[in-house]
Amino acid sequence: MSKDDKHNGFQKNLIQRAKDASKVRKIVAIILVCFTLIIIIGGISGYLYINSALQPIDEENSTAIEVEIPIGSSSSTIAGILEENGIIKDARVFRFYTKFNNVNEFQAGNYTFNTAMSMDEVIESLQHGRIIVDAVHAITIPEGLTVEQIAEIYSEQLDFSKEDFLEVANDPDFIDKLMEKYPNLLTEDILDEDIRTPLEGYMFASTYEFFEEEPSIESIIDRMVEQTNSVFQQYEGEIAEQDFTPHEAITFASVVEKETAHEEERSQIAGVFYNRLNEGIALQTDPTVLYAKGEHQAVVTFEDLEIESPYNTYVVDGLPIGPISNFAENSLRAVLSPEESDYLYFLHDEDGNIHFSETFEEHVENREEYIN
Repeated sequence: MSKDDKHNGFQKNLIQRAKDASKVRKIVAIILVCFTLIIIIGGISGYLYINSALQPIDEENSTAIEVEIPIGSSSSTIAGILEENGIIKDARVFRFYTKFNNVNEFQAGNYTFNTAMSMDEVIESLQHGRIIVDAVHAITIPEGLTVEQIAEIYSEQLDFSKEDFLEVANDPDFIDKLMEKYPNLLTEDILDEDIRTPLEGYMFASTYEFFEEEPSIESIIDRMVEQTNSVFQQYEGEIAEQDFTPHEAITFASVVEKETAHEEERSQIAGVFYNRLNEGIALQTDPTVLYAKGEHQAVVTFEDLEIESPYNTYVVDGLPIGPISNFAENSLRAVLSPEESDYLYFLHDEDGNIHFSETFEEHVENREEYIN
């Protein structure tokens, strides 16, 4: 090969290498540009997603969502609960956001949120243990009311009739569902053919807040039975220890409830009833007569005492067949912890004061002295 050929070959190699280097640089540049675009697009997408996750899920929807945050819940647990209930969009964003902002010390408890709340509002509520959403309705159900009276109260404040409420409360299919949901509380006893209203006594007295304009009758009754179940569970062991069925304990509590509105008298009255049961004496309590009669009246007549009914404790031995009203927790406690005495009788005077006696003769004397 001549010197010129070698020179030309060398030059061609240089040119080729320059071209190859140029291609490599272009490829690297393209890769760098693509990589940069991916980072930028990913960053923008991530920012938009996180920003979206911090916003309300549905600003137009104020439907209340009740959430329980158990004691000792970690941020991860709380995030999962909130996402599961549709309060936030992404549990991971909640965890990262609270960690980045050094947010901690959430308060356990029952909260009412809605999908119109931002993540910051949810976090603020959890930190201060505050329920942000205001109730649309707050309805108080007093102690000592029958299902019929409860239906009347709800029908006066909500958009359904008393008859509508009673129809649902006595619907066999609905009752079956409640029995499946609360099997320890709602036993087969409530289905006895002589029971007037299966859920009598099982709708707990309390103030109920509703966050919907038109709550369903089913949801109302379910909440009331759930509250009764919550109270019942606290005493379930004691009830079993005293050989009561749940139905008997609640029936007993309802009778004590109807005999006096004064909490301090309930354990005394429960004690009298125990004494009568132990002596084989009928309870002979007037509220059961009125329930058996199905009418409200100021005075019980001698004729009323003879009404044939499994609720009338003048004609049946022991407790009535079922509750005659709802009850206060204090009445159930009185049944489980009665005051010991030798009293077998009591009566209320015209001023509402109660007078106890050990013998029937003393009872008659009290009637002559305190009741005109």
